[in-house]
Amino acid sequence: MENTRMYADSLTAVPSTAPLPTDEPTPSAPTPTSAAPTAAAPASGRRRLLGHLGEMAVAMVAGMLLLGPLWELAGAALGAGDALARPEVAALVMATNMTVGMTVGMRYRAHRWHAVGEMAAAMYVPFLLLVVPFRTGLIDADALMLGGHLLMIPAMVLVAVRHRHEALAPVRRHRVVVALAHRWPTGLALLMTVDMWVDPSVLSPWTMLVLPGGYLVIGVARRTLGGRGVLATQLAGLFCWVALTLIAVKAGGRTADWLVAFGWLAHAGWDLTYHRSGRVVPRGYAEFCAVLDVALAAVMVLAILTTDA
Repeated sequence: MENTRMYADSLTAVPSTAPLPTDEPTPSAPTPTSAAPTAAAPASGRRRLLGHLGEMAVAMVAGMLLLGPLWELAGAALGAGDALARPEVAALVMATNMTVGMTVGMRYRAHRWHAVGEMAAAMYVPFLLLVVPFRTGLIDADALMLGGHLLMIPAMVLVAVRHRHEALAPVRRHRVVVALAHRWPTGLALLMTVDMWVDPSVLSPWTMLVLPGGYLVIGVARRTLGGRGVLATQLAGLFCWVALTLIAVKAGGRTADWLVAFGWLAHAGWDLTYHRSGRVVPRGYAEFCAVLDVALAAVMVLAILTTDA
């Protein structure tokens, strides 16, 4: 009883430090974090918008890489190669390839069909507007391509801004589709080598300098080279591939071809190591680079084995 708020012998209430309840609401004191959501909302919206535009750019590139070789094969088989090579036709074919990739990407992200349609119009309309000046001789083929792309960018941004607050459509995705989407770096790397399998060739030895250079550039940008031994390891890798490049340039001929193929294949092991550790570069980049290295090495080996020395 001694620890209670009311003593039985005196029936006197112990005064409480809490304020008495009133009918009027008590204004709450502002907290240091109360303004954080409003300040962070515009930044979050910008990041979401830029992320959406970046995803669409990747999807459009994927569409061009995948469908471009198919158009060439179809044109050769049907005898329509000359027609597809016409600048205005090539521009519309390119817009179609980008639209297909963009449509798949936006529908996977649960964007509604009317937003997809407006984004498709943002890709076609700029080229269609320039077809008439091209056919009348006011602009040339280069201006048609360049102008169409320059007009496409603001059109895409306007559509993305217009639908930035739109609720996403309910989409049921198959487990296989979800699994493939999670492996998008692998898919993008394979798409980039589709046309090379049709006409395999060996890359220049100097292309091997891109392999360690990419890690150094990304590491500097992400500030992930400061760990113990990280920078030294990257510089050692740079030294190895520079030395291999110089040896291949000096050797020339079939020996250089095998050294280039080996250099790209060996870098896949480097990528797998950093994919497991997650250091220096994002895991998505390491996955993309590993698959691309193996695919290009396989293409080069095929080119070596199918051509005369």
